[in-house]
Amino acid sequence: MASNFVCADCGYESTKWSGKCPNCGSWSTMKESSRVLGKNYAQASVGPRRKPEKLVSIKAKTESRLNTGNKELDLVLGGGIVSGMLILIGGEPGIGKSTLMLQLAQWLGESGKKVLYCSGEESATQIHMRSRRLKVNSENILLLCSNDTEHIIAAIEEEKPALAIVDSIQSVSLSTIDSIPGSITQLKESTNRLLRCSKSLGIPIFMVGHVTKEGYVAGPKILEHMVDTVLYFEGETRNQYKILRAVKNRFGSTNEIGLFEMTNMGLMQVDNPNLIFLSNELDQIGTSIGCIIEGTRSFIVEVQSLATGSNYGTPQRVVVGLEQKKLAILLAILEKNLSLYLRSNDVFINLAGGIRSADPSLDLAIIAAIISSLKDKPLPENSVFIGEVGLNGEVRPVSQLEARVSEATKLGYSKIYVSGFARLKSSAKVQKIKDIKALYRALA
Repeated sequence: MASNFVCADCGYESTKWSGKCPNCGSWSTMKESSRVLGKNYAQASVGPRRKPEKLVSIKAKTESRLNTGNKELDLVLGGGIVSGMLILIGGEPGIGKSTLMLQLAQWLGESGKKVLYCSGEESATQIHMRSRRLKVNSENILLLCSNDTEHIIAAIEEEKPALAIVDSIQSVSLSTIDSIPGSITQLKESTNRLLRCSKSLGIPIFMVGHVTKEGYVAGPKILEHMVDTVLYFEGETRNQYKILRAVKNRFGSTNEIGLFEMTNMGLMQVDNPNLIFLSNELDQIGTSIGCIIEGTRSFIVEVQSLATGSNYGTPQRVVVGLEQKKLAILLAILEKNLSLYLRSNDVFINLAGGIRSADPSLDLAIIAAIISSLKDKPLPENSVFIGEVGLNGEVRPVSQLEARVSEATKLGYSKIYVSGFARLKSSAKVQKIKDIKALYRALA
């Protein structure tokens, strides 16, 4: 074996160690890795020789997807599980990764599919106790508690299940490699062996991944490049609502999100997502309603703002669920166009419900919430704000505006503020405004 050093953040490889990654500039991320060399390993890795063929002569096969039994999970995966798919699911400790995997095994087991659940972290007794609490009792679920990657692959080849689950990839290792489980060498080689097993047998495999203190799967670039799909759990650990988002998906869109609620019976799909992001109280000061698009679905969300006098020399700018730089830009637009002096105010922005979004259509809702907080006056009842705000204060139209307006109308909102430049059918509910000066006058 030969040693080299790999950046845990960007995957950059070097033969020498350095305190700072030459590629991405991160400090203390260069980890030692062993490159597996040798004639026997090279022959095993190559496999049978294949000849190139014309792309136009290849006959495409219609991929039939395996439904998981949960519409939210199916939506995030792009319509279901594809044969030979390798999926990596990550999230903070205790957020529900192992719970979802055990429930997935139950959903498939109830439909008559054999599932192999491989655990390298917990004993059979621990998993059995959790399965009793979650009422996971299908006879089609097989359990293997092992830390050896080769034993897991041998069990997959022998049992040939419809789905295999490895919990977690950081806890399993290859005995032929002289490094500890969770090291970059073990991660690369174990994932590579599972990838070849999945593709050769056509068996989809779910791998649970640990996360770093920054919230990313450990060894992110190394594993993300190798797998077909990467799923992340979002949301606070103590919050009952969890969001499952696809960061990478070779078989579907990465724009879809799945919404789950953590109960004493495990993770349950949320039938009405709008209830998560909206409060029951109306006419709150500093609160506005916006509409975002995630994949094929639109959600009504609540933007909360608090603008108050600063007690320190430098005013605070705190954002939860949105980009920090976005708030700085919008505050500069407010000061420039409305002559509002905000340099002595602390401004706090929160996207309720634990959701995170970079949708530019929230610009108008954020500005409306800040204006409401500054005036100490609630916004008009049953109003929704949909629009992107330019640097000169103009309100610009956003994509899929018809779908957003339709969602707001369906939920009973009677005043929908949109861009005056939007090509939208005239309606008594739609209020067109061209810039934030017109918005300020409308909210007076």
